Amino acid sequence: MIYPSPDVQDNHDFSCPGVDGRRQKSTLYLTFCGQYFIDIPDRSTYTFFMIELNSVTKRYGSLAAVDNISFSVKTGEYFALLGPNGAGKTTIVKMLLDFTKPTAGSLSVNGLCCTDAASRNAVGYLAENYHIPPHLSGWQYLQRCAELLDISRSEATDQCRRIVELVGMQGREHTKTSTYSKGMIQRFGLGAALIGNPKLLILDEPTSGLDPIGIREIRQLLESLKNQGMTIFLNSHLLSEVEKICDNAAIINRGRLLVKDKISTLVKDSDTLEDVFVRFVKG
Repeated sequence: MIYPSPDVQDNHDFSCPGVDGRRQKSTLYLTFCGQYFIDIPDRSTYTFFMIELNSVTKRYGSLAAVDNISFSVKTGEYFALLGPNGAGKTTIVKMLLDFTKPTAGSLSVNGLCCTDAASRNAVGYLAENYHIPPHLSGWQYLQRCAELLDISRSEATDQCRRIVELVGMQGREHTKTSTYSKGMIQRFGLGAALIGNPKLLILDEPTSGLDPIGIREIRQLLESLKNQGMTIFLNSHLLSEVEKICDNAAIINRGRLLVKDKISTLVKDSDTLEDVFVRFVKG
């Protein structure tokens, strides 16, 4: 789920791309088929591209945090945005969620300009440094997230119960989050992102703070969502996991796009994605 974005005031020159896509009314419930599967709406109601960036630039004074970047992410694709610290990855995420606006160019989600609040109706977002009010339990937090989406109390209870199991937090859901580790907070953050049956998940370092077992469990969860048609936009420095999960990747550095391609094309012979990343970033 996405909280309302802040009201950002600065000067911009941008327009919404002419994308002719159909939009489905956001579904406010979550159905599991078997143990770890979410019922994703009929993909015929999606646009072909879930995400589009067209000549996007974001400047902070004289600094170009994002410099004339264009790429697209297809519906149902698992896409990784990679780059060193300060490359512009988080700025792109903020523009997709309308937390900040581009200086030039345009971005769209599911065929809608990102400045349109409706573009975020079916988006789940997990921030890297996720915070939950310490006086709440994980269960109470999920319930509040469901309430913000206007989900009925009975349906919210059903969703929260299944999500707690999905993220592996059974037995700790009624404990105050002030006692949670960072990894436990991340699990509940991912659970909150899944409330309301999103079409697109934007995940910023989703395995941050997790131990190897937790990393594997989250990967398996994301793989199960992929089988159901979910689109995922992933920022991660854990390149070995990106290589296992994602279809395509873009590498950026200093605000510029260096390469975008299928991971199977980028990684050849005895190379790893880490080798490819280092080679492009270091030039």
